[in-house]
Amino acid sequence: MTAIDRVHVPLGDRAYDVVIGRGLLAQAGALIEPLLQRKQMAIVTETRVAGLHLDAVQAGLGAAGIASTALALAPGEATKGWAGLTEAVEGLLDAKVERRDIVLALGGGVIGDLAGFAAAILRRGVRFVQVPTSLLAQVDSSVGGKTGINTRHGKNLVGAFHQPALVLADIDLLDTLPARDFLAGYGEVVKYGLLGDAAFFDWLEANGPALAKGDRDLRHYAVRRSVEMKAGIVSRDETEQGERALLNLGHTFCHALEAATGYSDRLLHGEGVAIGCALAFDLSARMGLCAQETPSRVRAHLRAMGMATELADIPGDLPGAAALIDLMGQDKKVQDGQLRFILARGIGAAFVCDAVPMEALRSVLEDGLALQG
Repeated sequence: MTAIDRVHVPLGDRAYDVVIGRGLLAQAGALIEPLLQRKQMAIVTETRVAGLHLDAVQAGLGAAGIASTALALAPGEATKGWAGLTEAVEGLLDAKVERRDIVLALGGGVIGDLAGFAAAILRRGVRFVQVPTSLLAQVDSSVGGKTGINTRHGKNLVGAFHQPALVLADIDLLDTLPARDFLAGYGEVVKYGLLGDAAFFDWLEANGPALAKGDRDLRHYAVRRSVEMKAGIVSRDETEQGERALLNLGHTFCHALEAATGYSDRLLHGEGVAIGCALAFDLSARMGLCAQETPSRVRAHLRAMGMATELADIPGDLPGAAALIDLMGQDKKVQDGQLRFILARGIGAAFVCDAVPMEALRSVLEDGLALQG
């Protein structure tokens, strides 16, 4: 395996590379400098990530003669709202970011989404570079140009498609993740196998435990394959008119569960994705779309990784099935008032379904909630 891979996202004049490898923070200046009009950057990050990685990023930029300022926001999903957006935009204006400058987003999915949206609206759009520091951000949220914030109505309901100019996915940064955060990101990795690559799911079944324990070559391959899949889908359907919706496997359930738990540490996004994928396969089996044993195989792998698989794995009380279905009604995939689910005819064979019988959905949720008792 080469030390550094580049996955190209071919989107015409918005095309960019995702660079995957080790030691990329030290090379950040050399990799970013060809994109700059002037050797100056503003960094948006959060305080935990800043303590771990900001010095290394600024040193990497400085090695190429790039001056930088940094704005460190509070960590956590609560920052990804109107107040956090205001703080980011005003901070970038304070830093005198100009129209031709590039903003650097250093952090996980929250910072990537927030800084990307701030860049999209700042001076009617400035470019930005993603330096994702979590597994979830490296394989999912940093690639594809979805940016945005949460509101009291739900998650990611305000935002813009704004593609990055470059993504630097440094595998070394995954060593600093708490185990829970790493496994939450793995929820998005396994999603790629489940939605469109059965051979990748087979590979994950064989290699997932060693990957979780820290094997960097396995981590590199998992990130690269995930990014390759997402880049291919995004290049064919940038603004989610069709195929890109497949990337939301498990997310209709996940977003309702995140809302029900108050976007808190009770449920991390990737944990919700894993539980949501299991529920999506339950629903698929209930509707006769896939074999009855397929959901068990999905859960067996997630459990082997030490991950949550059931509604009962979420601490605290959850609302009833009817309330969860109401929360699903705010999902961005709702069209003409109709819930849209990503279901599957088997592992690696996901599709968009607009005709889910409400009684089947209700029974899947009620069965899952019954396990809580």
